[in-house]
Amino acid sequence: MLCSSLFTMEAADKKDLVDYVNPLVGSQSKISLSTGNTYPAIAMPWGMNFWMPQTGKMGDGWAYTYDADKIRGFKQTHQPSPWINDYGQFAIMPVTGKVVFNQDKRASWFSHKAEVAKPNYYRVYLADHDVVTEITPTERAAMFRFTFPESDNSYVIVDAFDRGSYVKIIPEENKIIGYTTRNSGGVPQNFRNYFVVVFDKPFTYKATVGDDEIRKGETEAKENHTGAIIGFSTRKGEIVHARVASSFISPEQAEQNLKELGGRSFDEVAEAGRQVWNETLGRIAVEDNDVDKLRTFYSCLYRSLLFPRSFYELDANGKVVHYSPYNGEVLPGYMFTDTGFWDTFRCLFPFLNLMYPDMNTKMQEGLANTYKESGFLPEWASPGHRGCMVGNNSASVVADAYLKGLRGYDIETLWEAVVHGANSVHPKVKSTGRLGYEYYNELGYVPYNVKINESAARTLEYAYDDWAIYKLGKALGKPESEIAIFAKHAMNYKNLFDPETKLMRGRNEDGSFQSPFNPLKWGDAFTEGNSWHYTWSVFHDPQGLINLMGGKVG
Repeated sequence: MLCSSLFTMEAADKKDLVDYVNPLVGSQSKISLSTGNTYPAIAMPWGMNFWMPQTGKMGDGWAYTYDADKIRGFKQTHQPSPWINDYGQFAIMPVTGKVVFNQDKRASWFSHKAEVAKPNYYRVYLADHDVVTEITPTERAAMFRFTFPESDNSYVIVDAFDRGSYVKIIPEENKIIGYTTRNSGGVPQNFRNYFVVVFDKPFTYKATVGDDEIRKGETEAKENHTGAIIGFSTRKGEIVHARVASSFISPEQAEQNLKELGGRSFDEVAEAGRQVWNETLGRIAVEDNDVDKLRTFYSCLYRSLLFPRSFYELDANGKVVHYSPYNGEVLPGYMFTDTGFWDTFRCLFPFLNLMYPDMNTKMQEGLANTYKESGFLPEWASPGHRGCMVGNNSASVVADAYLKGLRGYDIETLWEAVVHGANSVHPKVKSTGRLGYEYYNELGYVPYNVKINESAARTLEYAYDDWAIYKLGKALGKPESEIAIFAKHAMNYKNLFDPETKLMRGRNEDGSFQSPFNPLKWGDAFTEGNSWHYTWSVFHDPQGLINLMGGKVG
């Protein structure tokens, strides 16, 4: 039986808790069967940039799967889930032999027996190229350590990916700079992730790539899909380092972020990351004789400390600034992203309020900035507003933080934000704000027959969120005349209860309960509902679960 207890930070620090973490847990997944849909994020807690070995093709949401046997590159990633996918990504890959760029041709066989994955460190042997690759990160930078074989044809590829990218090789500085614009939505027109890669070995070969065409001797390319290749002769066991950083603000800020590495060696950066992870994980010390339980717990805790992602940077004066994924401007203050409040309002954010209140205080400031820059609080952000899931649970995230005692941020702006979000919907992103709020405010529920999917689920979540807003208003000392409406609307959940079935059921606009669906065949459900949620409901309990969800989901 798992026995846990909370200790002081000093007590927890005596253990190397990071050694219990296995970032590969949950990665044996695919679109048809999830065991977690995770990838090994080599990153600092709440870091701006993550790194990962890439086994999937460019653009594949399942970018690393445990069953794969080839690595195509080592990708800087910002992906919160395969469904939301990635943005601002680029990859680095060492190769030997023939000069190649194509992701299939450069891919190398690897074995998990020659792979080490920790939050602060990753190592793998690329068998086809006889190269050992190691990575250790900071919040916005990383260091690579390549151990090459004896070869006159050793190369490193920088793949800036497609959908608009740029690279430039600067041989006199052993440097490659560039940017990628690749994204999956939720970005302004001027979105770019600027990167810089600096090597500690002079180049004897250089080439740029434009849409798979390798152009030997050229040093600059700007096309749909660009990349750079640099090369050199290496002795057996020769180590080459690459220092990498990126910025959403500017090329100059990418260079500033590179300073996070300082003059430290690879091992020093890895050890510093290890200490940070031990301290952060050490907020909770678990005692148990079963090491598998410890591994499970700390692997899950590691996942809980990755998101929401820091989306802010420190300028040359140490000032906190961020590129706004909402209006495209560079502005002062904190910004966080890559999280959806659907479900995390129930677990992750209350957990952060209890165990990491200083971090969530910054996140609350980031939420206030999101409202100032976009007119809405986020419901799913990656990096800007994304259309996904239902509910207005930003209200709960804001209320829970304040009610648990967090202070030192602009709560009045957040109060304005939650009230605004309860009475409006984003003009372009229908999952932000409250879709159907007019019906909800007038009738006390979102009707089933007005072509708004998940009507019952929306009603139930809006009612809970109104309760959260009311409790926040009370704590802020808002007059009853201002907050009484939220207390009233918090009871709207009762409007969906059907005494006959003892279930919550969607109601039509005229007040009648929706008619039960006729049971469908398994295959028909995919066509009718176009969603595995709907399919599961129809197959198992058409009158119960479908009614509970207020119709088809997806």
